Amino acid sequence: MEFMDFEDKITAAGAKESEESMEASLRPQTLADYVGQKTATENLKVFIEAAKLRNEPLDHVLFYGPPGLGKTTLAGIIANELGVEIRITSGPAIGRAGDLAAILTNLNENDVLFIDEIHRLNRSVEEVLYSAMEDYALDIIIGKGPSARSIRLDLAKFTLIGATTRAGSLSAPLRDRFGVISKFEPYTHDELLRILKRTAGILDVRYEEEALLEMARRSRGTPRIANRMLKRVRDFSQVKGSGIVDMDITKKTLDSLGVDDMGLENLDREILRIIIERFNGGPVGIDTIAAAVGEERVTIEDAYEPYLIQSGFLHRTQKGRMVSELAYRHLGLTSFMGEQLSFTEE
Repeated sequence: MEFMDFEDKITAAGAKESEESMEASLRPQTLADYVGQKTATENLKVFIEAAKLRNEPLDHVLFYGPPGLGKTTLAGIIANELGVEIRITSGPAIGRAGDLAAILTNLNENDVLFIDEIHRLNRSVEEVLYSAMEDYALDIIIGKGPSARSIRLDLAKFTLIGATTRAGSLSAPLRDRFGVISKFEPYTHDELLRILKRTAGILDVRYEEEALLEMARRSRGTPRIANRMLKRVRDFSQVKGSGIVDMDITKKTLDSLGVDDMGLENLDREILRIIIERFNGGPVGIDTIAAAVGEERVTIEDAYEPYLIQSGFLHRTQKGRMVSELAYRHLGLTSFMGEQLSFTEE
């Protein structure tokens, strides 16, 4: 059984290396242009204005939620609104305390440091970060053994913005040092439609509004996925269509890519099928599911399961994962629970 590599999935919420430069050109630069996350952005407007009036750095900010919802974009907007520079890095990229020290000592007054995947910081690095966040100072040990001594380096005042998809993996001491904590929620269809219209304008794509709404419906509430779909439909419209993104070419493109009308791809449906066919609908453990579909457990948990649960196809119980009646209906089953099951051909 062959599956599409996760990195090639059109509904993969993580950014691909080839998309980074394109994403940067599509990102809004001000809060006025930013769509969605209304509670977070309205509060940030107040906090940013207050920090500017006092000429102080903004309190440290933590963003958490699924990937692809605009955490990096909003971090860049905060720096723009404050009129300061932003330095972007990630938890895995900071391997040693010395790496963190090099970054922090190069920050100017009130600058923003954005750390993506902050939950993956090395523990020794995290401990150095505590004093930097609280006291704007670095405590560094020089030498080894009896001759070792500690020195304190003063830092410019800065704002740390951390982003994570796993807020529960953050240690309590680190989480407590953030003054502003915002949860990112999936986008509504209307919000995604506004984003797609803006992207179409930037990319100079001619479109019909109903086609963009169809993409919004199938993009799992994630702007990154919606923008990726628009670019793929644009490709199909130029090669196999009239050059205009309409409903017909949109459906043909997404069907060709295996994305159904609920935003599920082949492996999403395969997970549901295996739970039903082999385990009578569940409950079944996540490790068993991962082995059955040939994917890593962490990939199932991070990339597939959240949307299946959010959409009501899958339930997580103490005994394991169970599919819902909605999953049976979506897959075209002739019966539900306890009877012989069969699938209609797709």
